Amino acid sequence: MDLPLAFGAAIREARKKANLSQEALAEKCHFDRTYISLIERGKRQPLLSSIFVFAIALEIPPHLLIKRTSEIHRQPD
Repeated sequence: MDLPLAFGAAIREARKKANLSQEALAEKCHFDRTYISLIERGKRQPLLSSIFVFAIALEIPPHLLIKRTSEIHRQPD
């Protein structure tokens, strides 16, 4: 899986685990809901600062988002 899709999958997974809708995550991050959708579909790549915002909103350490992205990225298609 390519990297933007892998990061989107990691965000979606963490969001669902936190029992948040895209809209609820967007509100917690102060992002537009469409940005969350674009991230999850791999259509946008976040800035480093956005990764930290996601992590804070999802209440997980940023390195776990990166680790999970790496795991998903290395999975065979």
